Amino acid sequence: MATVRLAPVLRPSAGGSKQVVAEGSTLGAVLADLYQRYPALKEQIQPAQELSKFVNVYVNDQDVRFLQGLETTVGPSDTIILLPAMAGGR
Repeated sequence: MATVRLAPVLRPSAGGSKQVVAEGSTLGAVLADLYQRYPALKEQIQPAQELSKFVNVYVNDQDVRFLQGLETTVGPSDTIILLPAMAGGR
């Protein structure tokens, strides 16, 4: 199972967990497994077929936009980081 690390803003949708584990051989499959247990995460991460452009997703510290997106291969010892983009400031 891959480890999925959640940014603080996403943790309430996952029962307060900082990280969870999910199964799948691709990023899309891992996220589908995650959404089954934590449905509220889907709207924040993937409201349509593709990932939200406001969420940065990394597999082993590599941005999936520069890999194969949802088809990026994920192994059982891999780490996925879900990091919503932040805006604001002066």
